[in-house]
Amino acid sequence: MIPIAKPMVGEEELAQIKRAIESGYLTGGPVVKEFEEKLAKYCNYEHAIAVSSGTAALHAVVKAMGIKENDEVIVPDFTFIATANAARYAGAKPVFADINADYFTIDAENVEKLVTPKTKAIIPVSLYGQAYEVDALREVARKHGLKIISDNAQSIGAKWKNNHNYGDDAMILSFYPTKNMTTGEGGAILTDSDELAEQCMLWRNIGQKRPYEYMCAGFNYRMPSINAGMGIAQLEKTPSFTEARRKNAKMLNDLLANVPQVQTPKENPDAFHVYNQYTIKAENRDKLKEFLTAKQIGANVYYPHPLHSLSTFNVMADCPNTEKTALSVLSLPVHPALKEEEIRQVAEAVKAFYG
Repeated sequence: MIPIAKPMVGEEELAQIKRAIESGYLTGGPVVKEFEEKLAKYCNYEHAIAVSSGTAALHAVVKAMGIKENDEVIVPDFTFIATANAARYAGAKPVFADINADYFTIDAENVEKLVTPKTKAIIPVSLYGQAYEVDALREVARKHGLKIISDNAQSIGAKWKNNHNYGDDAMILSFYPTKNMTTGEGGAILTDSDELAEQCMLWRNIGQKRPYEYMCAGFNYRMPSINAGMGIAQLEKTPSFTEARRKNAKMLNDLLANVPQVQTPKENPDAFHVYNQYTIKAENRDKLKEFLTAKQIGANVYYPHPLHSLSTFNVMADCPNTEKTALSVLSLPVHPALKEEEIRQVAEAVKAFYG
């Protein structure tokens, strides 16, 4: 079996987990602080606030920004549900925007058409490992006085114009096992704002500023020390993981270049793609997926339905690019553990399907 994802952990992670346990702090404490400092430096932000998941990061930051009932938050229609749920968790309404069909990321022109007096923020997603079109969206946000929360759950290490920092109000990360680096479970909030960082720290820790001094309702979203220890080891490996993913993606691009039924991923010239997923557009996608599965090649559809069409939302949205894209995308293995012969095996299987 060639899996779609494979976490790569070893002795370095075990050593850091042991160190975290021996620190005497099983949650919080010096190991979490060290992870936050190293993460902030790597991502080029002033602050990093470690939390229990990427979803927790989204929830904490929308609350810290004061987003509330009857507010509106614009999100892409083509992404994981947590992005839209973040607005709902705060009592706000998610408003679904279409995507750029080439890059799978939110379309700034469409976003601007959706802005109303109730709009308070935009949550763009750097989908599959590629930064959204940062400059265009930042201009929309500046024009209308909106906050930007970059959902980089799939994209640690991604860059826009050679910078990990997108000049947003906040960025969130996820460290779920399928991501480019993992802490087992975990997430983080990145920001350059001292005030927002302080608020996020309150919301992740039951609103507590000092023992029994509560500033807001807050949540229990703390990251355990053993997860942070694992993150320290993984963060050191992230550049090499990224290099391997990009190398594997290039090899797949070359091997599939002459398959007319397949469109390989397009990389925005201003972006640095880290390929959390290698996502093609394929003719007869569902049959291709079945064929690859029978060949024991992991291939998944992320995401088969526009968010607005899900029964939990079930609203109207004018997102033709999303609707068309959801019918053709298929993600192939690209993770760093792949061997060259396995990449060739994946490509040959795709070619074989199309004859």
